[in-house]
Amino acid sequence: MKLNNGLIIPQIGVGTWTLRGETARQNVLLALKAGFRHIDTAQGYENEAEVGQGIADSGVPRSEIFITTKVATNIMREGQEAVQQSIDESLAKLKTDYIDLLLIHWPVKDCVRDTWQVMENYVRQGKVRSIGVSNFNRHHLDDLLSYADIRPAVNQIEVHPLMTQKKNIAYNHSLGIQVEAWGPFGQGDIDVIGHPLLQSLASKYQKTASQIVLRWIIQRDLITIPRAKPNHFAENLAVMSFSLSDDDMQAISALNQNLRSNALNDPETFPW
Repeated sequence: MKLNNGLIIPQIGVGTWTLRGETARQNVLLALKAGFRHIDTAQGYENEAEVGQGIADSGVPRSEIFITTKVATNIMREGQEAVQQSIDESLAKLKTDYIDLLLIHWPVKDCVRDTWQVMENYVRQGKVRSIGVSNFNRHHLDDLLSYADIRPAVNQIEVHPLMTQKKNIAYNHSLGIQVEAWGPFGQGDIDVIGHPLLQSLASKYQKTASQIVLRWIIQRDLITIPRAKPNHFAENLAVMSFSLSDDDMQAISALNQNLRSNALNDPETFPW
């Protein structure tokens, strides 16, 4: 998909949240060998070095890989010098001269403007190709756009059939900001995949319920990053080979309950 700065981002990638140590390195390596070219990490995941090693070990040319990382909330609170140091450390850990997409991980109150200014400087220096945000609601975006010199390219938010984010997505798209869905299958106590409708559609299309969910996201013109699990790599990539009917798309969207996978993951009340 094309970002508002002309950069192309693969519509489906792999997320590395919860992956640590050798598992992170190996899963990233296997993802790239399976054909993925979009890798998502974050300073807060504490795995950038392992992700970087997995990329290096893959032998895939750096120019073919889209790397996303995110500025941690605790770093944002420490000020611009700390943010700058953290980005330099991310570049070193990821073993790269540039980051394709750098995000603000959460809209930390009174810290977004200073962080954004540092990120814009890294774009001007050529060390970051595009910048964006994560977990921003409409008013967070409006505030950012009131002073930003560079418009966010991406907003990465929680999206799954029980949390469709229809209005938020429409607003982002109206601003030329692409939306990236994290947590497409839900997390914690939320069992998205086991929902009877998704199981029925899986049978109808002769696919897995996970593939039905990913296809629903793809057809909404969203980017997505299901977690890097090697036993699902081929299955996830295969979602580009079929389509859901309009009626089935609407039926899945009708499951919406505005239900977050974790109450702590609400941008309006998050404690970090």
